[in-house]
Amino acid sequence: QVQLVESGGGLVQAGGSLRLSCAASGRFFSINAMGWYRQAPGKQRELVARISSAGSTYYADSVKGRFTISRDNAKNTVYLEMNSLKPEDTAVYYCNAEITTITRRPYNDWGQGTQVTVSS
Repeated sequence: QVQLVESGGGLVQAGGSLRLSCAASGRFFSINAMGWYRQAPGKQRELVARISSAGSTYYADSVKGRFTISRDNAKNTVYLEMNSLKPEDTAVYYCNAEITTITRRPYNDWGQGTQVTVSS
């Protein structure tokens, strides 16, 4: 019913920048909070940044001051602007959306993931 399609990952040198996008499509009543998680090899998936439908944001300490999350509610799209990238930012980045379905039930959806690799 709902699809989250991510784009924008890639290979970048340390100190560089990337911008991730995640667009939601399909049938749903509303999209509530949206966020970005990441998972590095051998590590658990962790929350990177989150933004509410009203625009309130949360950032993991490790990315504060370097990453910026934003959203375009008209386009059902969330973005993650990543600056001053470090090798430790290397991971698969996943988009997450907290959705209210057309039957008014909560549903948590995930994108397919996009690889971000930062070389030293």
